[in-house]
Amino acid sequence: MPGGRPHAEAVALERAGELARGATLYVTLEPCAHASWRGPPCAELAAAAGLARVVVGCEDPDPRTAGAGIARLRVAGKPVDPVHSPACAASLAGYLVRARLGRPNVTLKLALSLDGTIALANGESRWITGAAARTHGHALRARSDAILVGGATLRADDPRLDVRLPGLEERSPARWLLTRGPAPEGWRALHDPHEIGGQADAQYLLVEGGAVTAAAFLAADLVDRLAIYRAPILLGGGKPGVGDLGLATLAEAHGRWTLADRRTLGSDTLEVYERIRIT
Repeated sequence: MPGGRPHAEAVALERAGELARGATLYVTLEPCAHASWRGPPCAELAAAAGLARVVVGCEDPDPRTAGAGIARLRVAGKPVDPVHSPACAASLAGYLVRARLGRPNVTLKLALSLDGTIALANGESRWITGAAARTHGHALRARSDAILVGGATLRADDPRLDVRLPGLEERSPARWLLTRGPAPEGWRALHDPHEIGGQADAQYLLVEGGAVTAAAFLAADLVDRLAIYRAPILLGGGKPGVGDLGLATLAEAHGRWTLADRRTLGSDTLEVYERIRIT
């Protein structure tokens, strides 16, 4: 539902009725502690439901809740177990990054040859990867609120940036353009990577290219995930997938990324890396 209401706790407790008494409530996110016109706080509802226990997957960074939901339950005598589940945090990555950092969760997608190039020297790039990898990439688009490319990619490829999966066409994300000038009709112009923080209508942003744009987001430390689709081909002297990051020493490149997933897609391989952030 638009606005994220009704909350899952409210629905579950209403449907359970008296069966909630003595039961355990499992939630991905800490029950909210602030009232709104959409309904009472979920922490209040849970406290009054006669629950025996509440298990919380991750705490809510929203300052209106931020531990207050758990505190309300404990005041009501309900044992609360914050489990700090990585799976719960991953399922809420867009919301959590938006709440903590004031910007969307950013995935940088790269389709590369084995030697790290995205096109031949003459610019030919269709297709680096096979059908299975491209289908997976469209599913990634369908889970994104917005998709961004640079001006050079727009001029060279005139990309549609839509979702071409049966039944998911309406999930095509908004189209953003990193450019110094205006954007074409139907696109949104951003003149600096940091401007993504001012786009309140997006929790998940997919950055698809090209090399200069990828480097700009990486250099600004705005990338949370890398989705690297790697094809078993060598291009030799092709166009690199990422431009200069401005690193002064090799040591600066280490300790930034951890492998989160690896899978085979037809003849290609997908590797997903997550940014290591000290919080």
